[in-house]
Amino acid sequence: MIGTSIVSVVVLLGVLIFIHELGHFSVAKWSGVGVLKFSLGFGPRLIGKKIGETEYMLSLVPLGGYVKLLGEAPDEELSPEDLKRSFGKQKIWKRIAIVAAGPLSNLLLAVAIFTFVNIYGMPVMTAEVGNIQPESAAFEAGLKIGDRITEIDRESVRKWDDISAIVTKSDGRTLLLTVQRDGSTLKISVTPKRMKSSNMFGESVDSYKIGISPSAATVIERLNPVAAFAGAISQTGKVSKLTVLSIVKMFEGVVSPKTMGGPIFIAQIAGVQAKQGLVPFLLFMALLSINLGVLNLLPIPVLDGGHLFFMTIELITGREVKLRWREMAQQIGFTLLIMLMIFVFLMDIERLDIGFISDFIRKITG
Repeated sequence: MIGTSIVSVVVLLGVLIFIHELGHFSVAKWSGVGVLKFSLGFGPRLIGKKIGETEYMLSLVPLGGYVKLLGEAPDEELSPEDLKRSFGKQKIWKRIAIVAAGPLSNLLLAVAIFTFVNIYGMPVMTAEVGNIQPESAAFEAGLKIGDRITEIDRESVRKWDDISAIVTKSDGRTLLLTVQRDGSTLKISVTPKRMKSSNMFGESVDSYKIGISPSAATVIERLNPVAAFAGAISQTGKVSKLTVLSIVKMFEGVVSPKTMGGPIFIAQIAGVQAKQGLVPFLLFMALLSINLGVLNLLPIPVLDGGHLFFMTIELITGREVKLRWREMAQQIGFTLLIMLMIFVFLMDIERLDIGFISDFIRKITG
């Protein structure tokens, strides 16, 4: 299991980091900006080869990567010829495109993965009833465990999400269900009730429900390439929105920061998903790629979003933010990033539940 987790997380992070840095690299090259280094990982170089002006490297710490551009450092001395190809001398729109290309590449990777999985076959929950709450609308209407709902108000139902969407939007009106039971077709009327439940963030919400939950049965849903691509864009958009909402909920105190995971946690999940098969592993990669893309777009110094924030100010005001302010912000951002990395690493260790170590971490993190 440990070996699978290690191999899985190396492949997972390697692909995500490579795609992210490839985005910066490709747009920089296309824009005519010189690229001095392309590194997977940080710190001392393990292996590397220089091709043209670019040195391609694999570095010691595999928790990120970077692309070093010509003229990226403000104090870099350049010849008049190189000055034209330097990052700092490019038009603002080119610089924005180069910086934004990294996180956007991660979002595009998610679209590509979802498209492939939608064509290859996405496992979805069937419309088979797995459980019925006592005294619920479904219980009173006579639904039974094992019933398979095929229509609601003559609208075809193929998967469990179809049921949830129709019931939630019903506003409490009576619904006519077509149900398959023991080879027979039944018509059952059920009136959804407004019930309190918890959403994925643990918040109490009111919504219309009939009091059923799905069985463990799944089917493989395959789409044609056009539908698969359209679905992939929608799926990427939904997960991106959910990621942003999760960050907001964390700042509001609804979601605990202790739910965050670091490299150990990612390795554990990656190992589990890899053992379950190609599709679960790819879906986890897509989710993580979206998270990486969205987080990198946050206006935090050191991250791509921080650079984009300063460039946006420059675009509005017509002049660059003073170097002193940018350097100060970078230092603060770097410090916060290190603190965050330490925190998630401590959470990872606590999840391992190694006796006295976990007890110590619980004390210092509250």
